[in-house]
Amino acid sequence: MHPTTITEQAAAPGTAVLEPAAPAVRVAGVHKTFGRPGGEQTVLQDINIDVMPGEFICLLGSSGCGKSTLLNLVAGLDEPSSGRIEIPSGRPALMFQEHALFPWLTAGKNIELVLRLRGVDRADRRSRAEELLALVRLQDAYGKRVHELSGGMRQRVALARALAQDSEVLLMDEPFAALDAITRDVLHEELTRIWQSAGVSVVFVTHNVREAVRLAQRILLMSCRPGRVAHEWRIGLPQPRRLEDPAVAELSVEITNQLRKEIRRHARD
Repeated sequence: MHPTTITEQAAAPGTAVLEPAAPAVRVAGVHKTFGRPGGEQTVLQDINIDVMPGEFICLLGSSGCGKSTLLNLVAGLDEPSSGRIEIPSGRPALMFQEHALFPWLTAGKNIELVLRLRGVDRADRRSRAEELLALVRLQDAYGKRVHELSGGMRQRVALARALAQDSEVLLMDEPFAALDAITRDVLHEELTRIWQSAGVSVVFVTHNVREAVRLAQRILLMSCRPGRVAHEWRIGLPQPRRLEDPAVAELSVEITNQLRKEIRRHARD
């Protein structure tokens, strides 16, 4: 169910009516091509997506289908060849597969750098950085340098740094792909908890079907190039979910079969 807002009904003053909320992200008719005229390659074709406030969406598809390209367009790192992208709240926060932390800074100072760029007063930066580290369950990591942190801890600091941007939209490009299965499982739980408490909209790119089913409220399956939204699933399973839950496994099989069909269709074209 989409979030709603209360508005006053013109015909009956004092009567509240429900009206759909405006999307946190709107992608409308987006195409993306690379190359020069005569040798262009269409990577994305007619992408239309509304991400509602507080919604968790996973973009799912095989490698090379344009998932990361679409995320870069939403992040403002590139521009669509045609169509438009609207984010009323301003620039979204972005988290990559690599943590991209500055190794010469401590975990806390990596977060404080973002706060300084946002114009947060120097006197408030440390306390806010410590709050964000506590949110990702790294209360004692403020003074630790990157080499002292495990892979999972580095990704938690990267998540805290993304949240320090105070954006209403969080974009995540396969942030757990390089982690071992146990660490990834733990971070799935943490991300679900943080998303629910922070109330941000999340667009999460993955090629892992079970990861998508575990995390998302809605899954968009992209076709092979040119990338299009080929199928959509709304996930009604309650959170928190586990990878081994029968309902998660069952839906993962359904989505995997559809993904295989898309890959086979592309191979025939």
